Amino acid sequence: MRACLPLLLGGLLCLPAARAQPAPEQHAGYDIYAVGVPVAVLNTGFALGASDYRIDLSFRTTGLVGWFYSGHQQSGVAGRWQGDRPAPRRYAGQGVWGGRARQTLIDYADGQPLVRSLVPPNDEEREPVPPALQANSVDALSAVAMLIRRVARTGRCEAEATTFDGRRAVDIAARTVGEEVLPPSTRSIFTGRALRCDFEGRLLAGFLRDGDRVELRRPRHGSAWLAQIEPGAPPIPVRVDFETRWFGPATMYLTETRSGPGHPPPR
Repeated sequence: MRACLPLLLGGLLCLPAARAQPAPEQHAGYDIYAVGVPVAVLNTGFALGASDYRIDLSFRTTGLVGWFYSGHQQSGVAGRWQGDRPAPRRYAGQGVWGGRARQTLIDYADGQPLVRSLVPPNDEEREPVPPALQANSVDALSAVAMLIRRVARTGRCEAEATTFDGRRAVDIAARTVGEEVLPPSTRSIFTGRALRCDFEGRLLAGFLRDGDRVELRRPRHGSAWLAQIEPGAPPIPVRVDFETRWFGPATMYLTETRSGPGHPPPR
């Protein structure tokens, strides 16, 4: 599931004002299913302003996946807008996967990610990412912010970004499919019309040293449906279909939303 987060998040996506008002905060909760059973829960809080943005996310495995491979992660990013593209200032993530602590801290200067902390060290498990692929990259949460902002402004999904999380460089591209009606589901609070965005994630560098290079290079595909939940608020993902390497197709369903300060409540 940790390896699928960049692609999953890829399905989720002006001039600064002299005294910009803080953007209203929104929070959303999701349940993730694979092979018909719940495997994880995800909570996110975000504020997308005219000049800056912030996203916080928490994720943990549940059910049988949580029993056999327990894991949880918290991550967040703050940045500003440069035109219609995100410019992150700092990305931080920490969690525990398979009983092993993991931590990432990345600062950004002039489009260059500066990895301040990476636990465990990357050379233990993955090949290094060349500096040319790190330059002008963003984190996966900033890519989500860009997609949400673009849909809110244009009603379309076309976007492309190279994401770098300190270990892997992934190219993510999204395209507009059109509006579709999502039928009622006991797994989700949303039903109705939503804009479908199809996306593709392709690992560029940071391959596992003992991994199947052909399989790791295979593009991963998915679809995200975005809709406006509250008047005046930007559209958010209400459902996301994506591929996993371990148990095939998975789906993320919106289960709760709210507005206001504070982090999304753990579940």
